[in-house]
Parts: sequence; structure tokens; C-alpha cells
Amino acid sequence: MRILIAPDKFKGSLGAHEVGAALAAGVREALPAAEVEICPLADGGEGTAEVIRLALGGERISCPVHDARGRPVEAGYGWVPASRRAVMEMSAAAGLFRLQPNERDPLTASTFGVGEMLRCAAARGAEEITLGLGGSATNDGGFGLARALGFQFFTAAGRELSGAVPDLLDLARIAVPNEPSLPRVVAACDVRNPLLGPTGATRTFGAQKGATPKQTEILERALRRLADVAAETFGSDHRATAGAGAAGGLGFGLLTFCGATVRSGFEVVAELIGLREKITRADVVITGEGKLDRQTLSGKAPAGVARLARAAGKRVFAIVGQAEGKEPGELFDAVIALNDTSPSYRDTEKLLRERARELALQLSDRQSSDPKEGADPGVSRTSVDQ
Repeated sequence: MRILIAPDKFKGSLGAHEVGAALAAGVREALPAAEVEICPLADGGEGTAEVIRLALGGERISCPVHDARGRPVEAGYGWVPASRRAVMEMSAAAGLFRLQPNERDPLTASTFGVGEMLRCAAARGAEEITLGLGGSATNDGGFGLARALGFQFFTAAGRELSGAVPDLLDLARIAVPNEPSLPRVVAACDVRNPLLGPTGATRTFGAQKGATPKQTEILERALRRLADVAAETFGSDHRATAGAGAAGGLGFGLLTFCGATVRSGFEVVAELIGLREKITRADVVITGEGKLDRQTLSGKAPAGVARLARAAGKRVFAIVGQAEGKEPGELFDAVIALNDTSPSYRDTEKLLRERARELALQLSDRQSSDPKEGADPGVSRTSVDQ
């Protein structure tokens, strides 16, 4: 039996590679003769760059940048010499993880460091940059990114804007730099939010970055002004483009100032690591993530894995930390939930190994009683809470 293990991370507990190793260990305990392939996944959020870098055999590069509060830090990204591809995450520079809770301030948080990362990769000779948009501390619409790339922002009186996001309320003109353009930029994200409105960057994600209701309205107006002047400057308007609201509107900034393409993070990762081909070779696919819920259906890795597996006629199972509702289970032969509230990494790893072993034993028993290829392993298509 050929088993592909293709999980995402268990956020706050284990990375995708660690999850994959734990699941594989459990499967091998029950099915020592099985051919097990581990294929860690990501969907544009944190961990995306590392998953791609390791899959493609890339190097890890470090470059000096500024974090969301303007402090100098070292940001790492992946470099694949063979294809001259840089793989990075905006969070390496402007991520929420770099800030203490009392430092969160979306009015002043900047994506300037993300622009510095892009310049670093361009200087290395990158022909394509893949940029994950998860985990941002910012809500500046790419204002900081653009300034790092040489764009200038002016008021009607000719004063240059280089400070907080609310300064954009006075924006009247954008000056375009006379510098060589960046290589092709592909922004990978797991959301499809537009820049503005009730489902936009600010009203959907602003609160988790520290925005108060009053600040939310200021930020919304500032980003609307940025979009208005950008449309006048470039003759195109990306405010309603799916994914423009990702990472506090960085999706919009990349589309507008870099000519980037915004794509589903899962699709980008799946293509680069050859996931479809790996699924074709497998008899059974096991995926998973920390929490399976309705959002899973909108672009998260496990749903993407399940759809590819279904299209290839393969059985597919999800082993997850928690399962919310039964709707996601319709994609899978079974959803097996740990329901583990323990903060211990070791406990989560142990539970993953145990659940994978139990699933593998059921697969083995069913195969022994009915060896016909493609037989149902006897696990229901509903959430199985252990």
C-alpha cells in the first residue's frame, strides 16, 4: 500500500514537517511494509516559504530589514539557485510574531521591511519571487512596501508622506521611481478578501492587530484614499481584486506597485512541490491541520488535498486537532479529531502518532478482508472524535 501524508501545520504546536513525521511514524507502526511518502504543505500562511524551500532543495538566505515598528532585524528567505526563485513570507519582516501584545499598532505598523526583502532578492538576481502573505502585523495597503521600492507619496502642498497610515488621508500624488522593475512576483495567500468594505482588510482583520473601532474607521478611509490616488496614477484599480485585502492590504500594494499576481497559496505550493503527481502515485492520502472548520473549505490546504485526491479517485482522510461541525467531513472518507487542549508539543505528537496508527490498522483490516483496489476502508465520512 502506498500512503501519501500531506499535512499543514498545527498552528502553535507543530510545524507541517513535524506533523508529517508523527503521522508517518504511526502509519509505519501498523503497516511496516507500506510505502510512506511525507509531503508537508502550506497555503500561503506562515511556514509556506520553508515548505517550498525544503521541497525544492533551496538555501536559506538572511538579509537586513526593518520590522513593522521600524526596528532593524534579520529576515530569512529561501533561495533556489537552479530556478533563481526566491521564496519568502512577509511575516519574516512585518509579522505579528515579532511584536509584543502591547506593541500592536496598525496605525503605525509598516510593510517597509517587506519591500526591503524584495529588493534583496532582486539584487541577488531572482527571476521570480514567491511571497506568502500570512501572519501580518500591518494594515497599510502596501504603503511602506512601496516607499521601500522608491515610490513617493505627496500631499497637495508637496509634502512627502513617510509616516503613519492615517497620513494617507492627505495623499494627493504618487511619484513612480525610475528604477528597474522587480522580477515577477507571485503573492500566495489563503484569503480572498477585497481591500475595502465589510469583508475588507481593515474590518475583517484589523481588530486582531490591535485596531479599536475608531481606528478601524480611520484606517478604512486612509486605504480608500490610497486606492483612489493609485487608480488615478496607474489607470487601474485593484481594490476589489480577490486577495487585495490579504495581510492588511499588502495584496493590493503588491498588485498596484509590483504588478504582482495574487494566487491561492495552496495552489502555488501544490504546483511547486508536484503534489498532484504525488497523489496520483498513492493509494491513500492522509492530510490534516490544527483546526478543521468552514474556513477550511475556502482555500486551506486540507480541502485542497481532498479535492485533488477525489479527482484522482483516491481515498483521503484528515487527522486534525479539532473539527468544527460536519460540513468539512463531506470532503473526506473520515475526519479524525484529536480534540487535544494540551499545550504540550510532545502530547500532540503522541496523539497524532496514535491516531495515524489506529487509522492504518483499520485500512489494513479492510484490505485483508477485501483486497479489491479502491475498497472503502470502513471508516465513516463523519467527524470521528477520539
